[in-house]
Amino acid sequence: MTSLPSLFLPHGAPDLLLSNHVSKDFLGTLGSRVGRPAAILIVSAHWEAAQPTLTTAEAPETVHDFAGFPDALYRIRYPARTASDLVDWVDALLTDQGIAAAKDPDRGYDHGTWAPLSLVYPEADIPVVQLSLVRGGTARQHFEIGRALAPLRDRDVLIVGSGSVTHNLRELGPEGAPPPAWATAFDDWVSLAVECADWDSLLRFPDDPETGRRAHPTPEHFLPFYVAAGAGMPERGTKLHCSFSHGSISMSAYAFGGELAAA
Repeated sequence: MTSLPSLFLPHGAPDLLLSNHVSKDFLGTLGSRVGRPAAILIVSAHWEAAQPTLTTAEAPETVHDFAGFPDALYRIRYPARTASDLVDWVDALLTDQGIAAAKDPDRGYDHGTWAPLSLVYPEADIPVVQLSLVRGGTARQHFEIGRALAPLRDRDVLIVGSGSVTHNLRELGPEGAPPPAWATAFDDWVSLAVECADWDSLLRFPDDPETGRRAHPTPEHFLPFYVAAGAGMPERGTKLHCSFSHGSISMSAYAFGGELAAA
């Protein structure tokens, strides 16, 4: 059986689900290309903890971790359930690599999890476990976490990193505005480095390239990329989608390893 790819997906602004953005259409068709996994392990930019931490509530709440959006957004629920066997597998794989993990019985699904999954797998009938980022962790640390988790792909577990290739909230524009040069430069740099399997350069983020710190004043929205990349253990990845939202938010998506059906 062919292993599943690992994915890096954009979750965009919280109101993506209420928009007509082209990336919403992309995410809406992605599930049919991936197929139905046995379970999903997702790393969201919106959860950082002192060590990798797993959701263990049987039915995590849908957390609306934002303010100032239309009421319809707060009525959305993603009623997926977790899976204790997946929690145990992740814990064991991380422990085998000397990475201590924690468990959180109270954590719900933040919008970095439920927003993209509501489009990719809207039925919410696949078990979902969320894994935190490491607060203050580096690109290489998160890449190594992904490498530790790679065997899950052979168990029909879809590993997803959810974030954004660019994320500077101080430089947003109106929806439909052209992306600024610094945003396209960083997005292009990532795309070329992935295509060329230039992991030495990618793992120097955020110190390189020059546009890295403007694209990410704080790094958390790009760190899930490294978990997905490490889990795919690629020589190179595949860019699945490219667009921008609110001017400067890259909605680029990538697959690492495995195979996808044609779009």
